[in-house]
Amino acid sequence: MPGYTTRNQVVPIGGHDYRLRVLSDKQQYSDPDGHGERLGISSAQWSLFGQVWPAGRLLAQAMHRFDVAGKRVLELGCGIGLASLVLQGRGANVVASDMHPLAEAFLAYNAALNALPALHYRQLRWDVPLPTLGHFDLIIASDVLYELDHALLLASVVERHAQPTAEIVLTDPGRGHSTRFTRMLATQGFALVEERCPMDDNDLPPYRGRLLHYSRVAPAAVA
Repeated sequence: MPGYTTRNQVVPIGGHDYRLRVLSDKQQYSDPDGHGERLGISSAQWSLFGQVWPAGRLLAQAMHRFDVAGKRVLELGCGIGLASLVLQGRGANVVASDMHPLAEAFLAYNAALNALPALHYRQLRWDVPLPTLGHFDLIIASDVLYELDHALLLASVVERHAQPTAEIVLTDPGRGHSTRFTRMLATQGFALVEERCPMDDNDLPPYRGRLLHYSRVAPAAVA
């Protein structure tokens, strides 16, 4: 036994049912070798990667229709990786990343569960540079601004890994730290278009969810 329990969940995205193995509930915890603790993952945070959150569904829905042709895509804090699975199903060039020690195994299992090729995965800590990760045309994430320092950490990842011409797409349930993140991206030349979105079937206007789409156009070459 792995020390935690799981269940199967079906999530419809764009008319297709994605079958996912997720943790049974938010009380699951198993860190026998202390790997998660050394990465800074507390017992209260440990199970968060293994759930499908409303912002994650919102991001997956956005990626179902987003123009990804010819773009190299990075998902940050992928967790179960639903958005990356949707992109993989579309044939996109996507790299999923997370720092949780079990994210890679769950992602591989769920890709196989949906008859998809294995995804390219990298374990990534936002506070530790990883030059071999390279640069991306599109960086995506869902509900990653839930602590004050996350805005700075995420903006630093964007600075290291976004192409000169790039897009950033975040889904956010209305947390206050997104304003700070937006200001930081503005200093990198990104402009924001924000769309209010329902987070779930019971969400009524004014919606709590937001799809934050940042774009940066490379400066014109000097003649």
